[in-house]
Amino acid sequence: MSDSGMKRCSACQELLAASAFAANRARPDGLQANCRECAAEYYRRRQEARGKTVRAKVDVPEGHKLCRTCGEIKSHSEWHRNATASDGLSTRCKACRAIQSRQGHLKRHYNLTEVERDEMVASQMGICVICLNAPAVHVDHCHETGRVRGVLCFNCNSAIGKLGDDPDTVRRATAYLEGNVWKPTLVAPGVYQLPS
Repeated sequence: MSDSGMKRCSACQELLAASAFAANRARPDGLQANCRECAAEYYRRRQEARGKTVRAKVDVPEGHKLCRTCGEIKSHSEWHRNATASDGLSTRCKACRAIQSRQGHLKRHYNLTEVERDEMVASQMGICVICLNAPAVHVDHCHETGRVRGVLCFNCNSAIGKLGDDPDTVRRATAYLEGNVWKPTLVAPGVYQLPS
């Protein structure tokens, strides 16, 4: 390396700035013998010789990053932070992470794919089977067996959950709403008998 901070690449024989070389503490000058471009080209040739596909380098403007999942170049505001990554950003954009997160949630919790869930919603004509007026968006399942029962609206799904998934409680609630109040009878102090 010369005094002016320049170094000659051993592959392309060009005189380049020291910043064009990767670090290598084992070498006397602390830099690789080949420039970054020649090293990348050598890596590409070796991977192709092994039959592996090598992604083409994409020029991305400053403050942007390419999402390998959707193939779009997006600004840094469209990415979650990741302190362990070399650029400080996640490997997928926020939109791709959200899609994969939804898919993973359906598979982990209900053993369903998005296609299967969409087929259930289509078989219900897109509406909640309980209230018949709100869009079906929440998967309902039995908490004891894990069996998926259908896709409901938020209110109906949470109402069933708050009633403890108990058919008797739902029947009493129905009777109450219809005006047939079930009043318990006091049999002994603190002991009540429910009507049959």
